[in-house]
Amino acid sequence: MATTDNFAIEQGKAQRAIEWMNSEAAKNNKKLQVKLEGYLLSTTKFGNFEVVSWKGEWSTARNMVIRASKKLNIKVVEAGYHVKGQLLSSLFGISREFAKVYSGGNIIGNLELSTRSGKWIVKGEKLT
Repeated sequence: MATTDNFAIEQGKAQRAIEWMNSEAAKNNKKLQVKLEGYLLSTTKFGNFEVVSWKGEWSTARNMVIRASKKLNIKVVEAGYHVKGQLLSSLFGISREFAKVYSGGNIIGNLELSTRSGKWIVKGEKLT
């Protein structure tokens, strides 16, 4: 089972979303466990997000996060998108990822992320 921290949920609404996702996964016999990571991802255009980690299957995690955005009418961040040909820079710890920002289940923007001290920080933002 995979485990990672490539999702974030709108600040102040994360706990409710996590409870919903974990209960939906259990109800549907899906292997997924989501928890708070304890730090914020701050953006200028989209607000602040609480970073969450998950354990389970990638497709289930992605599906649940997007469904939570739609069902609970909240903003979420889905990271994990990379530029092709970035293998060499990632080997040297120069990690750069892109993320989609959803609101109500619809994409409203994109983020460029990098890491500092093991935590995600925003390098760029774009409304769609």
